[in-house]
Amino acid sequence: MTGPRRRRPLPPARRPRARSLASLGAVTALCGGLLLGPGAPAYAADDHPAFTIRDARVTESSGLAASRLHPGVYWTHNDSDDGPYLYAIDGRSGRTLARITLSGIGSPRDVEAISLGPDGRLYVGDIGDNLDGTWPHVWIYALPEPKQLRDQTVRATQYTVQYEGGPRNAEALMVHPKTGRVYIASKRESGGNLYEGPAKLSATGTNVFRKVAPVDLWVTDGAFSPDGRTLALRGYFSGTYYDWNDGHPKAAGRLAVPLQRQGESLTWTTDGTTLMYGSEGSRSEVRPEEAPVQPSPSPGASKSAPGGGKGSGEGGQQQGDGADSGRSGAGQENGDKDGAGKDSAGTTGKTVLVVVLAAAVLYGLRRTRGKRAGK
Repeated sequence: MTGPRRRRPLPPARRPRARSLASLGAVTALCGGLLLGPGAPAYAADDHPAFTIRDARVTESSGLAASRLHPGVYWTHNDSDDGPYLYAIDGRSGRTLARITLSGIGSPRDVEAISLGPDGRLYVGDIGDNLDGTWPHVWIYALPEPKQLRDQTVRATQYTVQYEGGPRNAEALMVHPKTGRVYIASKRESGGNLYEGPAKLSATGTNVFRKVAPVDLWVTDGAFSPDGRTLALRGYFSGTYYDWNDGHPKAAGRLAVPLQRQGESLTWTTDGTTLMYGSEGSRSEVRPEEAPVQPSPSPGASKSAPGGGKGSGEGGQQQGDGADSGRSGAGQENGDKDGAGKDSAGTTGKTVLVVVLAAAVLYGLRRTRGKRAGK
């Protein structure tokens, strides 16, 4: 790469989803009362409580990654129209600890995801395409996770990406924590596909991502467990987790996705016990739910207390989150004894009602737009 690339301006119509997703947010807020109700229990995962992103500059938090160098810190970014910025958020206070400016790349177009690789680099997915096929290629930016949390500029490497079979819209990018291979899940309301990148990304050529598995979900983000054995994918209302099975993923159960204004992001905590779910919007909340598959402790090792040190072992990866020491959470029981991530019978029934109502409203919106377009 010889320098930053000049990119054509974004078409004015690049965000057709704004009105429909605004309505979706309103429906979510309305239905939230049906699902949660007054006096509902607080969130699960006592060691990783919910927090609110307080930075007024972060209004479209679209990706989330738990820092490995800075326990209790989460990396996020805006969806678009912000610039080449990443934000380090304190998971206790919700304050921004640093804003990182990426250099060595062109102007980001539609940044949708962020993930940490085993090489210690942050991988940022400029992979959105709301018009489903407008862009002949998309980009991934990779930069070393900063060792110091302060406002600074960090040089990134830019990778050009194309999909087998043509352009796709996507919002989920995941780096496998063992192999370092990059995966992207396409986003379609009727379900998309999981795409696998080359074993090693090339900064000079085009990286073709090839389809490896179908995904029966309207995917907005995803994340691998720290041990690399489980892949979690979320949508606006639901989610699925998969046994990774050496790159041949097999659906294993449903995720307990919380109701949010516009659920766009997901990350696994570094200790492997909790999934953190984020949303777009000003002062958006990041909410924890117990991970569907819990890490196994290393042979002969006891489980670390919150804020303890790291353990070892392929199955465990007990990486203690030091910044979580002393935290308290209300601890919501999801009633799922077999680890499939299901709610109790009553909550599941209400969840189905919420999804049906939301689907009905979205269907009505599409019919209305179709009738207007036909005039």
